[in-house]
Amino acid sequence: MPHLLSLQTAPARRAMIHGRSVLTAIHKQAVADPVPVLPLGLMGDEQADLSVHGGLDKAVYAYPSEHYPFWREARAKAGLGDIDDALPWGSMGENLSLAGVLETDVWVGDVLRFAHCALRVTQPREPCYKFNAAMGFGLAAKLMALQGCCGFYLAVDEPGTLQAGETFELIPGQRRLGVPESFKAKMFKHLR
Repeated sequence: MPHLLSLQTAPARRAMIHGRSVLTAIHKQAVADPVPVLPLGLMGDEQADLSVHGGLDKAVYAYPSEHYPFWREARAKAGLGDIDDALPWGSMGENLSLAGVLETDVWVGDVLRFAHCALRVTQPREPCYKFNAAMGFGLAAKLMALQGCCGFYLAVDEPGTLQAGETFELIPGQRRLGVPESFKAKMFKHLR
């Protein structure tokens, strides 16, 4: 059964990106205790740029843990493996590090039913320059666009709580638009 390996939150904070101070909340940290899930996301989590993150349709960001070996290898090829090969859960900026569910398994409208809340798949994540900075190399967003390992945003259908280690059921929605197809349509600009 699919499960939540790790749950992460972060406040927005200033970080130096390309020589300038930028507000970001991409540096998520693991939380062991149960976390309240509210209509706008996890308690204790913030988004720095509400024009592209957050809101009712992007309240929570989920990422398949199965992609982490790919990113470790990509970072090693970029010369970063000797610097830091740990890449802890949350390194993609995700709130939920999932096991057993890939982008190809979910469709817009599907629901992740946890014991104490329900989250609905709304759209894939679009990588940005902050993702490049977090990964440590300038082609990370383009690589995500090429590979389709984007994760997906979730809306909170039923508020409640979440805790790392929980299992969940994937309940199919109408199955009209898959996350990979939606991602490909959005990624054209990154592949030029």
